[in-house]
Amino acid sequence: MRTYTDDYGVSISYHVWPVPRPRAVIQLLHGVGEHAGRYAVLAEDFNRAGYTVYADDHRGHGQTGLTQYNGDLTQLGRLGPGGLRATVAAVHQLTGIIRSEHPGVPLVLVGHSWGSFMAQMLVNQHAADYAAVVLTGTAYRWPGYLDAGDLNRRHKQLGTTGVEWLSRDPAVAAAFVADPLCTNTPLAKLFGMREAARLFGRPARGLPAELPVLIQVGSDDTVGGERSALMLANAYIRRSRLRDIRLIVYPGARHEVFNETNREEVVADLVGWLDEHLPARD
Repeated sequence: MRTYTDDYGVSISYHVWPVPRPRAVIQLLHGVGEHAGRYAVLAEDFNRAGYTVYADDHRGHGQTGLTQYNGDLTQLGRLGPGGLRATVAAVHQLTGIIRSEHPGVPLVLVGHSWGSFMAQMLVNQHAADYAAVVLTGTAYRWPGYLDAGDLNRRHKQLGTTGVEWLSRDPAVAAAFVADPLCTNTPLAKLFGMREAARLFGRPARGLPAELPVLIQVGSDDTVGGERSALMLANAYIRRSRLRDIRLIVYPGARHEVFNETNREEVVADLVGWLDEHLPARD
């Protein structure tokens, strides 16, 4: 893993999965309570399709969190000084590192769950930095459309891990609870109500009309699901005036579409969409 230091002196750890002469670079943003290492298989899928991948462990998460809290696993998920705003700024700092290391190569922002909310914020502020945006397990960031409560309430009868809501594959829940770098503590408790409220917001007006956005969600996703994702897609069309929005809803799929029983379909849809929008390099 590599590291850089953010504006508050926090050392941010990040992975790089490179390929020679990538057709684009993907900056991958993980969700709350997890870490970038859970996306290693997806990164390999991207590599096979010709894409280099960068993914940081966000503030308070994964190796970044371990360093931040001197190995205290009970503190994982807590963002530290500067809160959510500093966390988003640190992610954008990695955008700058990627652009400096790959000048002229298109950069794609791929955010899952909380990572997708930060991706929405980054697009509002820095849309020109990205050639395309992919949002998975995402939601319209507005009360009534974004659920940060008991996300397992619809699925608790299906098992005993407390994270059955993640995927129809029981091995995913088992691996999550066995991973010492993952936590199932609710987002609002980890962040505090004031910081959690900073997640609310809407797509900005006047975004670059040509910026393409792909949204992939499961119909049985407690965080948002089809209704919320449709609201988000419509906001990008009507409010932001984007012309290239695609929404894919996978029937029966839960939150982690990259870890679902139909993951091959999800990955194929994503790679196919990327290939359509990012021509291969000569």
